[in-house]
Amino acid sequence: MNIDFEFPLKVRDMVSTITPLDIFDIIIVAAILYKCYQMIQDTRAITLVKGLMVIVSLTIICGWLNLHVISWLLQKSSEWLLIALPILFQPELRRGLEHLGQGQFFSRGASLMDKKEADIVVEEIVKTAKKLSQTKTGALMVIEREMKLNDISVTGIHIDGIISSEFLLNVFIVNTPLHDGAAIIRGNRLISAACVLPLTENTGLSTELGTRHRAAIGLSEQCDALVVVVSEETGTISVAEGGKLMRRFDEQTLAAKIRPAFVGNEDKIFGKFLSKWRGEK
Repeated sequence: MNIDFEFPLKVRDMVSTITPLDIFDIIIVAAILYKCYQMIQDTRAITLVKGLMVIVSLTIICGWLNLHVISWLLQKSSEWLLIALPILFQPELRRGLEHLGQGQFFSRGASLMDKKEADIVVEEIVKTAKKLSQTKTGALMVIEREMKLNDISVTGIHIDGIISSEFLLNVFIVNTPLHDGAAIIRGNRLISAACVLPLTENTGLSTELGTRHRAAIGLSEQCDALVVVVSEETGTISVAEGGKLMRRFDEQTLAAKIRPAFVGNEDKIFGKFLSKWRGEK
């Protein structure tokens, strides 16, 4: 067994060439990659990424084993994938470009509020969903997060009113102009109602899901919003996020699900600093 005694020296020489600028460069790249991972986690894109990693791994292994035919096929497949990637990742690429355009690529949230104000808004939304569920009144409530939904809000009727249960219930009164369509919630305000949402193209969904649920899933595939759906047939409360639909929420679970959209996912140190800066005790 040959032991390379020069290996530690090679490592030391390599480390000695690293400058503070190189470390800064690595940190920036790591932050960008982590942010990209956050954007695609819990979406269908993460499955595509895993598939790409499998192809890359097989290409490396086959090249190392000198399996020329398989290596050639994998290399040709990789060339075609480079053309197909913009199509496969179209929603994620659009989301990333919109984040950059809005200057929110590294932001923690566009509508963060203090805990008391957030609790009030969450309570009003949950109360609304519960009453709509009891009366089996269909509803779509879109909670905006980091990505602005101006292109969706312009398809409806501009309102810009303070969120309250009574206000939201009036919006979803049956056989009124605002009932059909989605209500867009930004922070503690309802900015627009009767908005048109894009329908999902996912053909594997249950036939039990109607247009409201498919519209909720469709929007959640294209942005980071939370979409609360109340079924007109069963009164079931569901939430769409990242192209997935979670069903059968009650008051407690719904409040726990939507609350982070208003207060963010700050770590303890940042949260304490933000609270102190806002003057909270």
